[in-house]
Amino acid sequence: MTQTTAVQSAVLTPAAELVSASRLFGSFAALRNVTASFPAGSCTVILGENGAGKSTLLRMLAGLITPTRGTVQVLGQTPQQSRGRVAYMSHAPMVYEELTAMENLLYFQSLQGPGCACHGSPEMALRAVGLDPHLTRTVGQYSQGMRQRVSLARVLQTDPELLLLDEPFSNLDVSSAAQMVELLADFRTWPVAGGGQRTILLTTHQHHLAESLADRTLTMQHGSIASVTTREPAA
Repeated sequence: MTQTTAVQSAVLTPAAELVSASRLFGSFAALRNVTASFPAGSCTVILGENGAGKSTLLRMLAGLITPTRGTVQVLGQTPQQSRGRVAYMSHAPMVYEELTAMENLLYFQSLQGPGCACHGSPEMALRAVGLDPHLTRTVGQYSQGMRQRVSLARVLQTDPELLLLDEPFSNLDVSSAAQMVELLADFRTWPVAGGGQRTILLTTHQHHLAESLADRTLTMQHGSIASVTTREPAA
C-alpha cells in the first residue's frame, strides 16, 4: 500500500463505530442499542443529563468495559487491540497528589513499558497545556484547574489518534476552558505517524465552551442517541 493510499484509507475508515451496542448493569441499561460512527479527523461533542449514557459510551470505546450486546470497533480493531492508539481522560483528574506534575507523567509513562510506541515527551506535554515542567510543587498544591491540565498532559503524552475526554472543562474557569479549546483545536493538526488523523470525542454540560470545536453534536437521553446535529462548513 502506498503512503497516499494509506492516508486515503485512514480518512474513509471511521475512527470509532458502535453497532447495536448495549451495556447492562443488572437490569439497568446504561446504553441501549446504540449505533453511531465517528469519522476520523472529526470532533464530536456529546451532551446529555447525568445518567444519559455519555460516560458509558466513552468507557466502552476506551476498552474499559465491553458491550453486553452489539459490537464496537476503534481504529479498525477491537478497543482492547487499539489501546496504544487511544487515550481516555475521565472527569476526575486521576493523578497522584504527592507527586509533581513531571513525576506523575514519568510514572504513567513507565507503566506503558519500554517497547510501547505510544511514548511521548512529558516535558512537551506539560508545556502544551501551559504548565512549567520544572515546577517543584506537588499536584496536591495545585488549583483544580491546574490538576485538570496535568490530567490532560498525561493523556496527550501518549500521542493518541483517538482522544476521549469526559467532562474536560470541569473545574476550569472561563479563561482556562478557552485555552483548553485552543489546545484541542491545535491537537487535531498534530501529524500522525504513518498518516491518519486525530479524532476527539468529548462529553460536557457546557456546550457553549466546545461549540467552536465541534463538527458534530450528539445528544443522549436514557442510554440512547436522541439527536445528531452537524455543523455546516464555513462558506
